[in-house]
Amino acid sequence: MKIRFTKMQGAGNDFVVLDETQGRLGLSAAQYRFLADRHFGVGADQILTVRPSPGEGIDFEYVIHNADGGEVEQCGNGARCFARFVHDRGLSGKDTIRVQTKSGVIAPRLTGDGRVTVDMGRPEFDPAKVPFDTTGLTPVQQGSGQKWPVALEEYASGASVLVAVSSMGNPHAVQLVDNVDTAPVAQTGPLIERHARFPQRVNAGYLQIVDRSHVRLRVFERGAGETLACGTGACAAVASGIRLGLLDPEVQVDTRGGRLTIAWSGQEADSVFMTGPATTVFEGQIDIPDTLV
Repeated sequence: MKIRFTKMQGAGNDFVVLDETQGRLGLSAAQYRFLADRHFGVGADQILTVRPSPGEGIDFEYVIHNADGGEVEQCGNGARCFARFVHDRGLSGKDTIRVQTKSGVIAPRLTGDGRVTVDMGRPEFDPAKVPFDTTGLTPVQQGSGQKWPVALEEYASGASVLVAVSSMGNPHAVQLVDNVDTAPVAQTGPLIERHARFPQRVNAGYLQIVDRSHVRLRVFERGAGETLACGTGACAAVASGIRLGLLDPEVQVDTRGGRLTIAWSGQEADSVFMTGPATTVFEGQIDIPDTLV
């Protein structure tokens, strides 16, 4: 089966974007994995699919598959690329669109400087809704937030890390580190991602605070491994830092792929806003095998 695709990136987080506004491609999990494969396919952290409006007041449906073929709830850098794609393709003439995701409605907006701002919705800090199993754990209180001990016996006998857990439509566990360059992301990221206390797995964030309006961040993403940037991870990290009393309401987040701007009032009823780049890399056509395992 031959399909058309667009390769895009937002702060180095890269995507294959598929247009299903005229009909479903009907891809399997194995075919999504093939597309994401950097040796045999196009190569991407996630596959983004544009589908028609599912209802009144909504412009498009936004479907996200990770590199492992699994469907996930949200992707912030992808949302910016989604908005740029539908605008550049002439699928919508609006500067702000309303998009249905698996976790709710978001509203990306194209700005005058070429970047895209996304209303990412409000952060969720209730562990049960992340979800995160707190059975037998005692949190460390800091500011208006909490840090939870997570044991990582596989990494070092008796070792544990303190994480701030939250959801931005998908689950996140953020830990403070002195230096993201030396943080053991490759060693502990997979252990946190698949930790038994996170029944839906989790995105593991490593947050270095430079000052109250500037941080550095690395994220080991659920189903994708470490990526050059993670939009929801940046939102979760900044929201957690604000709750812990460490950050101001607007923060510049330096990822390995570029800079994102995250703004949040600190009020749980208010949305987190993310602004950053969204760039088309190339377009093409690929032949996907009909039978893949």
